[in-house]
Amino acid sequence: MEFVNFGGSTEALLEAIATGKADAGIGMALRWLKPLEQGFDVKITAGLHGGCLRLLGAKSAGITDVAALKGKTIAISDHASPAKNFFALLLAQAGIDPETGVEWRQYPADLLNLAVEKGEAQALADSDPRTWIWLKDPKFTEVATNLSGAYADRTCCVVAVRGSLIRNDRAAAAALTRAVLEAGHRVHENPEDAARIFSGYGGKGSVEDLAAMLRSQHHGDRPVGTDLKRQLVLYGDELKQVNVLKRTTDTAKFAERVYADVLS
Repeated sequence: MEFVNFGGSTEALLEAIATGKADAGIGMALRWLKPLEQGFDVKITAGLHGGCLRLLGAKSAGITDVAALKGKTIAISDHASPAKNFFALLLAQAGIDPETGVEWRQYPADLLNLAVEKGEAQALADSDPRTWIWLKDPKFTEVATNLSGAYADRTCCVVAVRGSLIRNDRAAAAALTRAVLEAGHRVHENPEDAARIFSGYGGKGSVEDLAAMLRSQHHGDRPVGTDLKRQLVLYGDELKQVNVLKRTTDTAKFAERVYADVLS
């Protein structure tokens, strides 16, 4: 197996998988569902874990809950980021229009905390490990994560495989999916070991910090089959409410189309 460190956009990654330049990839469901709606020949085969998105508020601005964000500015790294998509859902559920009730302001990912410290934004939304490391700063408080409330059992990251590989070599697609799920099990069972490995590949933060971060996430939750399709339907319905997916999309049919059972 060859690993490719892919630094392009989500759409470019999915195109690379769909056209055979890569066989599979790992990413966030809330980033992948929109381009998958557009018809890439890529299928989700498993969920990997939950809990790597965080919304941090500035204590000085009194941001301690989602309701306090009305009229405020939230620093993000990308207007199509999974963090923006997810926390837009929480804003809508709190009665705040995520398009007009807050301002989303884009900054380079590594500078989001500085935007808040300078007062240009009152909160930031991003993913671990950055948000976990920034949370150690006493100027920040954790407002919400993608394990908050009804999302406690939701997966956030998924593995997806090229459609033609599933059709032509299902055994390979199944073996690849199982390998990733086994790796997730190892993270769950021994986060310290996983943190050491991640640190060796350039992961930011101390091994102790990274292990604590992994323990805060749900690496023991790796849905497949009916459970994963249920979650994809829920995400689809919610993304329609915040105008990410088309209002006309049948989310039950959509989930059936983008999910492939390679393990049974």
